[in-house]
Amino acid sequence: MRIKSVALTGAAALAFVVPGQAVLAQAASKTAPAAKPAPVSALVKAVDIPYQTFTLKNGLRVVVHTDRKAPVVAVSVWYDVGSKHEPKGKTGFAHLFEHLMFNGSENAPGDFFAPLKSVGATDYNGTTYFDRTNYFETVPTAALDRALFLESDRMGYLLGAVTQGVLDEQRGVVQNEKRQGDNQPYGLTQYKILSGLFPEGHPYAHSTIGSMADLDQASLETVKDWFRSHYGPNNAVLVLAGDIDVATAKPLVEKYFGAIQPGPKSVLPTVTIPTLPAPVNEVMKDRVAAVMISRNWAVPGLNDPETASLVVAGSVLGGLASSRLDNILVKQEKLAVQVSAGDRPFSQVGMFNMTAIVRPGVDPALVDKRMGEILADFLKNGPTADEVQRAVTRFVSGRVQGLESVGGFGGKAVALAEGTLYSNDPGKYKKQLEGIAAQTPATVKAAANKWLSRPAYTLTVVPGARDAYEEAKVPPRADVPAAPDQAPKGTRGGLPDVGQVKPLSFPAVQRSRLANGIELIYAQRTAVPVTQIATSFDAGIAADVPGKLGTQRMVQAMLDEGTTHRNTIAIAEEQERLGATIGSSASNDRTVVGLDVPSINLAPALDLYADILRNPAFPDPELARVKAQTLAGIKQELTSPQGLASRVLPPLVYGPTSPYAKAQGAGDPAAVAAMTRDQLVAFQQAWLRPDKAKIFVTSDRPLAEVKAALDRVFGDWKGTGTAGVKSFTAGQPSAPKIVLVNRPDSPQSMILAGAPTALKGVDDLLLQNTANDALGGSFLSRINTDIRENKHWSYGVRGGFQTSEFAAPYIMSAPVQADKTGPSIDALRTDVTEFLTTKPMDRVEYDRAITGAIRSLSGNFETSGAVLSAMQTNDLYRRPDNYYATITQRYQAMTLPELNKSIQAAFNPKSFVWVVVGDAKTVKPQLDTLGLPVEVIEPAAVVAPAPAAQ
Repeated sequence: MRIKSVALTGAAALAFVVPGQAVLAQAASKTAPAAKPAPVSALVKAVDIPYQTFTLKNGLRVVVHTDRKAPVVAVSVWYDVGSKHEPKGKTGFAHLFEHLMFNGSENAPGDFFAPLKSVGATDYNGTTYFDRTNYFETVPTAALDRALFLESDRMGYLLGAVTQGVLDEQRGVVQNEKRQGDNQPYGLTQYKILSGLFPEGHPYAHSTIGSMADLDQASLETVKDWFRSHYGPNNAVLVLAGDIDVATAKPLVEKYFGAIQPGPKSVLPTVTIPTLPAPVNEVMKDRVAAVMISRNWAVPGLNDPETASLVVAGSVLGGLASSRLDNILVKQEKLAVQVSAGDRPFSQVGMFNMTAIVRPGVDPALVDKRMGEILADFLKNGPTADEVQRAVTRFVSGRVQGLESVGGFGGKAVALAEGTLYSNDPGKYKKQLEGIAAQTPATVKAAANKWLSRPAYTLTVVPGARDAYEEAKVPPRADVPAAPDQAPKGTRGGLPDVGQVKPLSFPAVQRSRLANGIELIYAQRTAVPVTQIATSFDAGIAADVPGKLGTQRMVQAMLDEGTTHRNTIAIAEEQERLGATIGSSASNDRTVVGLDVPSINLAPALDLYADILRNPAFPDPELARVKAQTLAGIKQELTSPQGLASRVLPPLVYGPTSPYAKAQGAGDPAAVAAMTRDQLVAFQQAWLRPDKAKIFVTSDRPLAEVKAALDRVFGDWKGTGTAGVKSFTAGQPSAPKIVLVNRPDSPQSMILAGAPTALKGVDDLLLQNTANDALGGSFLSRINTDIRENKHWSYGVRGGFQTSEFAAPYIMSAPVQADKTGPSIDALRTDVTEFLTTKPMDRVEYDRAITGAIRSLSGNFETSGAVLSAMQTNDLYRRPDNYYATITQRYQAMTLPELNKSIQAAFNPKSFVWVVVGDAKTVKPQLDTLGLPVEVIEPAAVVAPAPAAQ
């Protein structure tokens, strides 16, 4: 859901009623010249993934796509098994097995992360959902043999490595993954919606994560039976995308997968699209800041031709920034602070949802009524042609950008695998795009009327104490060894060697200046016809106004809420017509306003982008609404474990007088409530000005063309008044202690810990960050291995230097099950202390960190977005533009003693200050045993301004 939204005022607002959607369009069109976007057909044409296929005798389907832009190959294996295949009593088994299949196989004992990391794999992970389980990694071309060996070994030679210890370990991890999701505000709604929308026993009626009780009951034999029934090659699709061709792929795939015997073929469960006999309205309580209303329908799946119409309907209703729900509920009537709508098509069914977060103080019944009226008007009159065109352009443009990557969570391999598994057609992605592009107001209206006029399941979540949480009853048996059994191995041998990995070819970075002196930092990237621009201002959270925290963020939020030439509606609609995305972000040191756009629409997109940067109007009516949304957002932060911890820690670890201590969520609610337009204008003129800006660009268009385009819109831009100046006096960090934020009914505790250091981002921290790979910087790190893998008290633990321009404290994050909060802190203290004193980085960890870092470089910088981010980071930390072109030699020169010395000198393991967000009645007795002062505060106290320095 978006928190950005807009308001309409004046005569147009007074005249506006639900059937008058055109009034908004007319009001917008009077304030801005019409953009001239390229036809959507040109964008669809830009999406092309040529492929070839073959099938092994054992039934494994293989799809190969060649993309030579980088010396990497995406390996993606999709199994035709998901939670919809789970019978009663075995919910969560598909996801549990996803975890088990990462814990090694008969010929590759131990977890799979070590051999993947050592070859420089990037984007390696696995996921499970209703319809499938997948595993994926992007590896250097020279490591393809090893990746195929690993994937084939867990497909054909797994069960000898699945022991009771492995099962207990991963069951504990999965149950903490469930706790972590359930612990979020509104985190329990998925269970109610699924069971309310689908009848008991329906394949889509239960969540992928499953129930605690079923996970408790998973025995070693039942999970092995689950594997035997579902994970054969004839139930799988293998996609290879990248620096590979079918002539090379075919013998390799035959070599590694050909001998695996087929298993039983997965049978698609019988699935109907249920229609509720009458509307269902349920209410549940949760510890939330605002009421949420969620309307839901079961609709057709992705292979149904009406799905494209429903996708567009969802965008028009609540997916676009200019959607009906946004324009009416948030912008005009100010009844909600967040809205969304959309269709989620699965393989055999879909789920259509409309959601509103009610503005505090507003009657939820009124919001529910207006949601119904907005939908009724949409069903009666349908969308406008312009709405459909904007929705289509936005969808296709996002698809173009998402396919730059060959692998990962959404790249080319995913598109090919989805089509093959769900539709028996690797080219389904193209047909889907063409189906979206072919939509008209009539087709969208017809599908919406057919499916959304039926009774809805509506869930209303209201503030209140949660019902008792379903906890695990069978604790993992940590005393059972997790090493593989001495099972007979095949004749496959050990892991294949890795060939010579090609070095990173980081694009040449060129620098120029616009006519007014703004520096332009540019790199050409031609993989997709897209231009990405980041205008970076020397501002950031450190520039926020003392005593008025939230000013910087409010200026960000208001930039696209109206200019002197365009109102907020025009800005949203124009972006959508162009397939452009304009957004802002802030780090401790920089405020960045970005533009992503298909290069064919660069010129009109720059007109809009420049207007937003140069001429923000900060209109008072929009400011009043955005302030109300921000205040609601702050209340939401105070119900979130991460939100609470992130507000509390910065003043403690940086010291309350440090500029970086200002990083306290959305700010001080009292200051936000009192904020005026004049304050925002003053901040914008002092900080978001050309003499404090640098423009970073990646584009398929040449530098000369990009520079001319930018000069046209920015070349005469001048600053107004006096530029802002930041002061970086160091603060005094807190003495070691534990601050416990009481959050009742929390099945997990959120632990956030920080240790101050004397390091700064402008220092050379490559040694320290490389050494930290073994302590907290990777999945195989000491703290994650201990807390997640060995003790299974968490879904994931990490630690690292939180680097800003002039500071770099060491921060650890550990969400842990509530009853292990104290022991987790004790274990983390031991792990860190031993690493910095008696058990430093060893030779295995050193080799893994160095080799993995070097080999992963090409994968890390495969996309334009990664290159654009690196260009900004290099500039901020005073690094040369060729930093990554020379980094391999620096890694190769590092020694183990040098790495250990660098991190041992960085911080004192006894200097941590700990923030814990959890249920005080459960957690405080555990914390009292740790020998540190414990302060207990309530969430309401978290919004208090930071104390003055002593």
